[in-house]
Order: sequence, then C-alpha cells, then structure tokens
Amino acid sequence: MSAEILNGVEMAAEVRSEVASTVQEMKSKHSVTPGLAVVLVGDDPASAVYVRSKERAAVEAGMVSKGIVLPAETSQKEVLEVVRALNDDPVYHGVLVQLPLPSHIDENAVIEAVDPGKDVDGLHPYNMGLLMAGRSRFAPATPAGIQHMLVHSGNDPEGKHVVVCGRSNIVGKPIANMLMQRGPGGNATVTVCHTRTRDLPSITRQADILIAAVGQPQMITADMVKVGVVVIDVGVNRVEDASRKRGYRLVGDVDFEAVSEKAKAITPVPGGVGPMTIAMLLRNTVDAARRTIHPEHSE
Repeated sequence: MSAEILNGVEMAAEVRSEVASTVQEMKSKHSVTPGLAVVLVGDDPASAVYVRSKERAAVEAGMVSKGIVLPAETSQKEVLEVVRALNDDPVYHGVLVQLPLPSHIDENAVIEAVDPGKDVDGLHPYNMGLLMAGRSRFAPATPAGIQHMLVHSGNDPEGKHVVVCGRSNIVGKPIANMLMQRGPGGNATVTVCHTRTRDLPSITRQADILIAAVGQPQMITADMVKVGVVVIDVGVNRVEDASRKRGYRLVGDVDFEAVSEKAKAITPVPGGVGPMTIAMLLRNTVDAARRTIHPEHSE
C-alpha cells in the first residue's frame, strides 16, 4: 500500500489563517494586539532558525513579535532578569525561551521563571499539572499540533492503541497524556516506550498510531510497524549527504520510504509536524491574549 501523506504545511496554513482572523477581530473589537516574545541564548544555528520562523509567523498573523538574542556567555541571572521583564510587559502575552540553553544555565529555573499565564510553550510545572489534570490551559505546541493533525486527517485516536516512542517533557509525556484524556482528540489507549524498553519492535507493531519522538535518524523501520498504521514522525535529524549543496539532508526518526509502503498515513520530514508546532504556538499566544480580555476564563 502507499501511505497518505499528512501535509503539515497545508494544515498549519489553515490554523494560521484562523489565528490571523482572530487577531484582526481582537484588534478591532477590543484594541488588543496579541504579542509574542522569544528569547534565544547563544548562537545555535538550528535554534536561530526556529526563532526567526516563530517571529516571522507571528508578524504574518498580525501580532506584535520580539526576538531577544543573548550571547552564549550570558549568566543565568541575566537571563532570568530578561524573562521577568517580559513577564511584566503588557505588550507580550506569550513569552518563551528557546531550548536548549547553554550548559551553565539551569533550564528548569528559566522555565519556572516564565509567568504561567504567558507560558505559551506549556512547559511551566503549573501548566503541565493542569494538562495532567485534564484542565489544559496551554498544551505544548508540538503535541497540540500532533493531536490536531490526527483529528483533522480523519485519524481520531479515540479507541485506538497509540504507541509513543520518547518520554521528553516537550513531546513524549504531554502527547501521551493528551491522547488518553476524556474528550475530543483523546480516549486512546497509550503505551510509552523509551530507551529502557525491552523488545521495542514487539510493542511498536501493536500500534494503530505510532508517534516517533526519539531523535535518532530513521530508527523506526518497516519491520517495526504493522500494515495500516498511522505514523507521526516528530524527529528532525541531519544526516550527511554529499549530493546536497549544504552537505546534509533532513530525515525523521522513521525510515519514511520503507514504512510508507505499510502505513495508512504518515507525516513527512520536513513538512509534517514542524509547521504545526509554530501554528499551535500562535494559537496559544492568541489564547493568552484572550485571557487578558476575559480574565474570568483564566485558571
């Protein structure tokens, strides 16, 4: 069989169009312009690309956008001061710090310094707790994008066995929690696999929906999936490729060509989950701005 390609670019464009319409409505009816501030510490090339993409997407949606780039040697105290200043700035409804941070900075301390009401990444322990309790305020953007892709492609997870490969705080843990919750886009039976899982292929072959978020290029091979599986590939890995001008190409955590022959549907890399992440981040920022208009809807 030849898998349906789940086009994240097209789905993200629809979400971003909805966001832009909402932004215009908020401006005209309430004189509120949603604002997003992104802090980057250091000069990691991939992180710099992500930050520019987020800024550009916010501006295209009609939002106020600000990128703050700090040198790699910036102290933790200085980073925290920047975050707290953004917390206090009413122009910015969403504040995020691009991860990873330089090794001398405590990521947890920085994440916890972000005002939970502006934590559009959904990584603050308070917001993660709300997610766990089924009262989500800001779902992390990548898991939210995955859930949206599944529902809107006709692959609702309800009643399905979902296998998640990866247990990170950014993807693995939150998507597992979101898909098992009662309600739309949930009600799945979820298994989470990780580096200590024994006989991984025997578990992945049980998946109706397989979510790969392990950060290892093409680790999920065709013999690890069953016919008719829906595959969501979160990985973005660089592999050397002398035939490319840049000397490398991007691949996911899934052997796309081989697995496509067995899957019902699959996300490409690039062009799959990545665009959805930015779209859902914008949606979270709009939601944060909406709470300033309707504070009664805040936790």
